[in-house]
Amino acid sequence: MADEYSEKQSTATASTAKQSSVTFSDLFGILRKHWITIVVTFVAVVGVMTLWTATRPVAYSSTAQLFATYNDGSDTTNSAEQSSGSSYIMSQIKSYPTLTATQSVLQPVIEDLGLQTSVAQLKGQISVTNPTNTAFVNISVTDGDPAQAANIANAAAKSLSSVVENTLYASGSHSSVKLSIVQPAIAPSMPSAPKWKLNILIGIVGGLILGIFAALLKDILSTRIQDDDEIGEYLDAPIIGRIPEEELLNDTKPVVVNEPGSPVAEDFRRVRTNLSFMAPVEDTNCRLIVVTSTGASEGKTTTSVNIAAALAENGAKVLLIDADLRHPSVANKLDLDGAAGLTHVLSGQASVKDVVQRYWKPNLHVMPAGPKPPNASMLLNSPIMVELLNNAIERYDYVLIDTAPMVVANDAVIFVRRGGSLIMVCRRSQTLKRDLREISDELATLDLPVNGAIFNYARESKKSLEHSNYYYYYSNHDVDHRKKRRFSLK
Repeated sequence: MADEYSEKQSTATASTAKQSSVTFSDLFGILRKHWITIVVTFVAVVGVMTLWTATRPVAYSSTAQLFATYNDGSDTTNSAEQSSGSSYIMSQIKSYPTLTATQSVLQPVIEDLGLQTSVAQLKGQISVTNPTNTAFVNISVTDGDPAQAANIANAAAKSLSSVVENTLYASGSHSSVKLSIVQPAIAPSMPSAPKWKLNILIGIVGGLILGIFAALLKDILSTRIQDDDEIGEYLDAPIIGRIPEEELLNDTKPVVVNEPGSPVAEDFRRVRTNLSFMAPVEDTNCRLIVVTSTGASEGKTTTSVNIAAALAENGAKVLLIDADLRHPSVANKLDLDGAAGLTHVLSGQASVKDVVQRYWKPNLHVMPAGPKPPNASMLLNSPIMVELLNNAIERYDYVLIDTAPMVVANDAVIFVRRGGSLIMVCRRSQTLKRDLREISDELATLDLPVNGAIFNYARESKKSLEHSNYYYYYSNHDVDHRKKRRFSLK
């Protein structure tokens, strides 16, 4: 017993580790699932960057280059003086970028060129650099007029040279540093801003990064199942059917009865085929199918009645039992009299033959739930229920049981232990991931497998429906209805 418990714990731990690890394939699946979010984010970022770049004013940059030399005022200079002068220049030249931005340098530029600007505004147009370990000073000016940018750069270089050589020392002294303009600024032919290629590249890279981040964030914050691939992350069960959102499912007749040629009817026939491969109850030829869901409004009753009709259409003897005694729905879904049903049988007030009703075909029988009892769990666990199941399994090819959602009660466990195959119905944008995970863990603890999952409200693939008229036929009413629905969605 201890070994068995330890084995189950190890299996549960391995399952948890498997769920918590994210592989590259999982990441690619997340991105593929949220590709619309990625595209929208990418287009928005690139669009914003393009619009921002387009609204930037066009500017031109021009650069004047100066070179500093040592000027001792004598004709002869020995090597020691040259070395000392070089060190002096390297120490002084580091301050020239700051000196260029002062009023002493810029005010003469404004006056010489007749600029209608202030020193502070002109300072914002000028960028001065001293490349490391060099005696060069580069003065770059940005302006909307290319000729004006070159004129300001040359004037600033001339003014800086004058200030360094003539006004930094006391009267009568000469400067030891001489600045010579070695590369005058010229009017540029191409604008320096806005930088279209760089900005668009930033927009593309940023759009991809933000799009991927938005997709991952959306997936993390999403609390409900949005795709059938997500079901596999919580349930170790195959998808045996994908049912699209369809108005026909709201009728009081199964689609196999109401519109046998519709695509959704074929979807339920596919489920029927998959159910035929499930194992029958031991020592019998009957398959006990238990249909449940995590929560309410996920379509388990609609799924049950349509599967029952699809099985009966194929000639199988089918009994559909509404065992959701807390919220009976089968009778209303099929427009049957639900006054008497399973509750009366389990409480000893009626026999099975008194409450079972034939529907559509002689081989399709339905047992409604009857009135809501105060002790639903006790009735479903009673010996009478066991006897009822045993008799039904002997008489029918399929016994379908519509049970309460698992978050409400685990009534489905009762029938699965009898040898039933558990079918979990999940609905897009309705099934909570948290509930599905908790139910999966509960079933794993009880050592009860989920034999299959049906995904409701699945998104229809436009490509698969391109030639649907070739394969399916509709009544005139249904064709008109589908056209109206298509236009209403637009």
